[in-house]
Amino acid sequence: MNEQRKRIFGIDLGTTYSSLAVVDEYGKPVVVPNSDNQHITPSVVFFDGENIVVGEIAKENSKIYPNDVVSFVKRSMGEPDFLFEHNGKTFRAEEISSFIIRKVVQDAEQNLGEKITDIVITCPAYFGINEREATRRAGEIAGYNVRQIINEPTSAAIAYGFLESAEEKVVLVYDLGGGTFDITMIDIQSNAIEVICTGGDHNLGGKDWDDRIVAYLLQEFQNTTKVEEDILEDPDTCQDLLLSAEKAKKVLSQRDRTPVLITHGGERVKVVLERKKFEEITQDLLERTVALTYEMLEEAKKKGYWNYDEIIMVGGSSRMPQVAARIKQEFSMTPKIFDPDEAVAKGAAIYGWKLALNEGMKKKAAAKAGKTVEQLEESPEADIENVLDEVEQLVAEDTGYSLSDVQRSRIRIKNVTSKSFGIIAHDSNDQEVVFNLILKNTDVPTNITKTFGTAIDDQEAVSIQIMENESNETIAPPEQALVIGTAVLNLPPGLSADTPIDITFKMNEEGRLEITAIEPTASRRTVRAIMKTTSVIQDDEMKKAKARSKEMTVS
Repeated sequence: MNEQRKRIFGIDLGTTYSSLAVVDEYGKPVVVPNSDNQHITPSVVFFDGENIVVGEIAKENSKIYPNDVVSFVKRSMGEPDFLFEHNGKTFRAEEISSFIIRKVVQDAEQNLGEKITDIVITCPAYFGINEREATRRAGEIAGYNVRQIINEPTSAAIAYGFLESAEEKVVLVYDLGGGTFDITMIDIQSNAIEVICTGGDHNLGGKDWDDRIVAYLLQEFQNTTKVEEDILEDPDTCQDLLLSAEKAKKVLSQRDRTPVLITHGGERVKVVLERKKFEEITQDLLERTVALTYEMLEEAKKKGYWNYDEIIMVGGSSRMPQVAARIKQEFSMTPKIFDPDEAVAKGAAIYGWKLALNEGMKKKAAAKAGKTVEQLEESPEADIENVLDEVEQLVAEDTGYSLSDVQRSRIRIKNVTSKSFGIIAHDSNDQEVVFNLILKNTDVPTNITKTFGTAIDDQEAVSIQIMENESNETIAPPEQALVIGTAVLNLPPGLSADTPIDITFKMNEEGRLEITAIEPTASRRTVRAIMKTTSVIQDDEMKKAKARSKEMTVS
């Protein structure tokens, strides 16, 4: 395979299931089956002595060895306090997620007979800096070159735009997965896919529906047996109920009722769960998704988007019949269920394919123009496009893809921020506030500079606290924001109070933030920091995790 045919694979790193896809030689995205010949792999990790088992076997063993199995680790991505202990070793969420990535990649390599080095990984649109960086680190610990972190609904929309719709339209992507919910408005055009607004909750998903079933089963068990103890404190019983709840939820998507057997402490209770009861005990969860959709629609109106043409539903949990029924009732539009399990992975594969082809085109275009790729990228956009037009046929001939496929790969993909980002400053009343430089749903990439002033005469340094929050306003309360990093700018002596300090926030396409602070007097003191948040694995710990990963067998 020559350099231009080097493939970049897409990974849907899901809360409950994960999958890997690639664009084949015909320009079509396909999900690569795992070693069980299934298109999705349970995101469950079983620590079996010194061996790591991922997938269906791990899920089955969760009932037998609940203390040795980790599920739903995606919900803990970016959390510094999450630690899983096993055999005297501790594992962070990034490292556990890296085992899932290794599993789906290894299975794909075996299936395809091809070495995989470069990947695109998806994450919920509502992930912040910490969670995104943790996702990237998971791929790096696994030993792969992470080319991009891309939002799940954007990925689904890419797949939809490529596979289902040649028309220009504005769509809502309602993405209800196993552990997260995203609602995103996307403008699909002939030459671009643009995210308008996004919202959601990365702690709302199918698992919450499962938990409601578990709570109901617990109540029924207690009512029948008159046992008052919390049987969920028994890890074996708790895990058994969780697996039964997930199974019952899936059955109720096809039938009106399903029996569930509860066994604990010598007691056996059979509970018949009806779909009507299931919908009743989970109604507020569904209403939460509706409320979040309305919040996003209000933000879209501020950007001039008052209407949309379609609602597409992705994510395995969107299969529950009450979800589509409620969305149709509320928004007077029948939603389309689009490839719930595979759309995200396929979109990530298309994005990776686009990256690879675009890189090939730029190399040829640069050679044709007698420049390096870096010099070409510094040229005016119109000049770049003209040169790329000239090499499309050459790239098609080299790669074996059709000219129309190569042309399609040049589609622009534009995203937005899912959070607001600012610094701690003082207002006119000398009260601490968060001053947001980048507001939620701002188009990325973006580069914004604001001028602030020093607080006192002869100030020796400026400590810049970088904050992440969900406010839509320029000024936000500090208690509603999260500190994601600190940068210190040392100052020359003799400066008076209110000496200007220029602070620049620069965010790239995948949500990585770079901060620059300049004291623009004669000294021109400068500090730069790329936000690699302290909430994820760093430096020595990262090196140890990579080394440990190489020593551990994943199956």
